[in-house]
Amino acid sequence: MNCLVTAGPTFEPLDDVRRLTNFSTGRLGVELADFLMARGHAVTLLLGESATWPGACRAQSVKRFSSTADLRSQLQALRRKKVDAIFHAAAVSDFTFGRMFTRDDEGRLRRFAATRKKLSTRGGSLLVELVPTPKLIAGLRGWFPRARLVGWKFEVDGARAAALRAARRQLADCATDACVANGPAYGKGFGLVTAVGQEHFADKPKLFAALERIL
Repeated sequence: MNCLVTAGPTFEPLDDVRRLTNFSTGRLGVELADFLMARGHAVTLLLGESATWPGACRAQSVKRFSSTADLRSQLQALRRKKVDAIFHAAAVSDFTFGRMFTRDDEGRLRRFAATRKKLSTRGGSLLVELVPTPKLIAGLRGWFPRARLVGWKFEVDGARAAALRAARRQLADCATDACVANGPAYGKGFGLVTAVGQEHFADKPKLFAALERIL
């Protein structure tokens, strides 16, 4: 099967030297790609430039992405190729930068015209609007109508039941075939949610084997 795996974080540039990102290392996606390769599947790995996991990437093709827009562009470009399954494990930044303002001596906000150079700190405080990034997973079904789609829900707040509800919402909202729930809210291990129910897996090897069965 021709598999596409996304892994690692996106980042959103403030200027040419500063960026907004998250703590994703890319490890889970890289290890999933390695597992699928070992099982005889053809794998393309889209890996964030900021991924810090030092393990070797054994996928047949490894492409690096930077921002959310860059990852979207690369995914859309792959629509022309035969893709049987997509495992979207990348940690896409929730926010990007919007409008910027400076505050004058009287406390009034003035719109600041950003450049792609290094923003100076000599001008005092800079107020930056954070706006949500579009959810890439919401577009996958339209771009890859025949592929098996697996998403991820990394939940921090709440308990396991809340994490599983979020995973079920993803299936309904994004027309995915499965969603993996993990993170502090879920607790140890992984929950795999599909249209027919949910399963718990204590470790990654068991999860990866279950994901392959979806193909």
